[in-house]
Amino acid sequence: MNEIVSIVVPCYNQEKYLAETLDSVIAQTSDSWECIIVNDGSTDHSEAIIDDYCAKDPRFTKLNQENQGLAASRNNGIKMAKGKYILPLDGDDKIGTQYIELAKKEFEKNPKLRLVYCKAVFFDAKNEPWDLPKYDYEALLFANHIFCSGIFRKEDYLKTSGYDTHMKFGYEDWEFWIQLLKKDDDVVQLNSVQFFYRQRQSSMLKSLQESKAKQNQMEAYIFNKHRDLYAQVLDSDLSLADIQNAFQTRQTMKQVKKTFTYKTIYKLERAIRSIF
Repeated sequence: MNEIVSIVVPCYNQEKYLAETLDSVIAQTSDSWECIIVNDGSTDHSEAIIDDYCAKDPRFTKLNQENQGLAASRNNGIKMAKGKYILPLDGDDKIGTQYIELAKKEFEKNPKLRLVYCKAVFFDAKNEPWDLPKYDYEALLFANHIFCSGIFRKEDYLKTSGYDTHMKFGYEDWEFWIQLLKKDDDVVQLNSVQFFYRQRQSSMLKSLQESKAKQNQMEAYIFNKHRDLYAQVLDSDLSLADIQNAFQTRQTMKQVKKTFTYKTIYKLERAIRSIF
């Protein structure tokens, strides 16, 4: 397989931001990349922008499709990918100039490395560092702390079922990391800012107004899809509804201890400390 990084950019009506995203790809210090832009049924001028970049640089490729959503767009782009490594990049975010170069060095040093990500900052409506907790596998099972643009091997992706297209309200990144990563896998966070997450005013408002019921629905879906994994990690005979409720209500450990076994309490405490 080609030793390049395949960058997969889903795009739906992002004419305002897409050029900035693609410029951050062109600016890479490494030229070992291809970029597959998935036009997910855009109705604005996004396709014209995509065509312009494809004409300027043969490393860009366009995939047109009827609107299928973010998860399907990523899966379809990855199917076309020729590279050894995959980097999902949303059509309004940016990557730092050294991201690919630094990530490839980490993969080359460690053939068992499963995922590379980096430090990140918010930009646009909100401009500040993204305070990401240190990676912890058990904590990841209860709250996502890895952004969407981690870099992984395509061969590892092929061992999963891909991004889950049933997750219509988001959370597809989190569920994919749960599929991809196992307890003893090596994960590296680069000690430099190489990811820029656009925080738009409209998306901030949407986040504030997001239905708690939808959030609960997605969390319950993830927990139930991976029921055996959660039972194994927690070594508990509790229902996943009990586990989910403990996290959603942010119960004090005194309350949690009334219900959970000692071993489960220890693991929950570790996870909660990592997340909160």
